[in-house]
Amino acid sequence: MESSRKARGTKTQEEQWMVENDVGQIYSSVSSIPPNAQSVFLEIRRDNHIQYLMHGLNNLGPSFSTLDANRPWICYWILHSIALLGDSLDEELEHSTIEFLSRCQDPDGGYGGGPGQMPHLATTYAAVNSLITLGGPKSLSSINRGKLRAFLLRMKDASGGFRMHDGGEVDVRACYTAISVASVLNILDDELTQNVGDYILSCQTYEGGIAGEPGSEAHGGYTFCGLAAMILINEVHRLDLPCLIDWVVFRQGVEGGFQGRTNKLVDGCYSFWQGGVAVIVQKLHSVICEQLGLSKVLDSECDSESYHDYETSDISDVEECTVETSCPLGGTCHRRKEDIGVDFISNKRAIAPIFSSMHLQQYLLLCSQEGAGFRDKPGKPRDHYHTCYCLSGLSVCQYCSSADADSPPLARDILGPYSNLLEQLHPLYNLVLDRYYEAHDFFSKF
Repeated sequence: MESSRKARGTKTQEEQWMVENDVGQIYSSVSSIPPNAQSVFLEIRRDNHIQYLMHGLNNLGPSFSTLDANRPWICYWILHSIALLGDSLDEELEHSTIEFLSRCQDPDGGYGGGPGQMPHLATTYAAVNSLITLGGPKSLSSINRGKLRAFLLRMKDASGGFRMHDGGEVDVRACYTAISVASVLNILDDELTQNVGDYILSCQTYEGGIAGEPGSEAHGGYTFCGLAAMILINEVHRLDLPCLIDWVVFRQGVEGGFQGRTNKLVDGCYSFWQGGVAVIVQKLHSVICEQLGLSKVLDSECDSESYHDYETSDISDVEECTVETSCPLGGTCHRRKEDIGVDFISNKRAIAPIFSSMHLQQYLLLCSQEGAGFRDKPGKPRDHYHTCYCLSGLSVCQYCSSADADSPPLARDILGPYSNLLEQLHPLYNLVLDRYYEAHDFFSKF
C-alpha cells in the first residue's frame, strides 16, 4: 500500500504529470511532421483572433453576466489584444467604447466595473489603459485627471499602500494600479508615492518574489506589480533584485511556460506576468550589479553614452545631481517622475534574456493558441483574459533580445514566420508602445 501511494504521487504531482503529458504529446505530434510543414502550426492565427476579439467587444453571451463588475477589464483585454495584433476599431465601435467607459467614470473620480458601480482601482487601471489604447484626443480627454487623483488619494492607506476600493483590501496590486495610472496620466507626485516603497518592500518574501501582502506567498502577478511600481516611484534599488531574479527564472517549467507560484501548474497568462518581470530586469543592470558588488566593472563596459548617462543617474555621481527626485541608490537626480516611463523604455538592455524565449513562444503557439483566442493550458477553454496576456507574453519574447526600443527583432528571435511579429509594448504599463508615447505627449501638456 505504501509503495502504491508513492508511485501515485501527491495530487499536485499527478496534476503536473498530466500537464507534462498533454504538452509532451503536442510537441511530439508537431515534431513528427516534416520541418517544412511545421510552420503552419507555429503561425499566429491573426485574422481568427481578431474576429474572435471583435465579436467579444460587440456581443457577449449570458454567461458573461458573472463579469458584470469587470466590464472595463473585458474592454482592456480585447482592445489591447487587437492593438498587439496591429489592428484597430472602426469609428462607430470606437465611439461606443469611449462612451461606455465614460459612463463607468464616477463623478468623484475613478472608474467602476460598470455604469453606476463604485470606483475601484483595478477597473480604473483597465479603463485608463483602454482609453489610451483607443488613443486620440476624444478618448484621452475623457479622463478626469483631477478627480481621478482625488480618488487615488482617498484610496491611500496609512501603511503606505493603497486600498482597491473604499473599505477594500490593501495589497501590491492596488499599489501598482494606482501608481501606473498616476504615472501615465502625469499626476504622480510625492503625496501619492509616500511610503509606497516601504509597503512593497515588506511584501518581498524569503523566496525573492513579491507577495500580495506582507506574510503571504510570492506570486508572479504581484511580483510584476511590485517591481513595476518600484521603478515608477524610483525606488527599485530597495528590492533584493538578485534574489528576485533567482526566483523568477525558476518559474519557467519544462513545458516552456511559466508558473505563477512555486509548485503550481504552468499557465499561459504568466508569460506576461513572469516574462514581463524577466524583461524589465534586463534594463536594471547597474542596480543589480551594485547589489552584487560588480557595478564598477560592468559600468565601464557600457558602449552607449546615453545609456551610461541614464544608468549613472541611478548609482553614481549623486553629488552632481541637483533637482527634486531621488536617485535609486540615494541622493538626488535629474529624472522627473513623469519621464520615468520614457527614460526606462529608452534605456538599452544590458543583460541578455534570463529566460528561454523560444521555449516560451513554443508553449504559447502550440499549447495556448486555439483556432481563435488563447487559453491557460491544454484542456482549458479560451478566454479574453488569456488571449490578452498570452499575446502580451509573445510580444515580450519577440523583443527581449533587441538592444533598444528602436531595434526591430531579428528573424532568429521569432518562432515561426516573421509575419508573427506583434506590436511592441511598454512592459511597465502593458500598453502598446506607440499608444503609450501618444498618451505621454498628450498628458505632458498639463
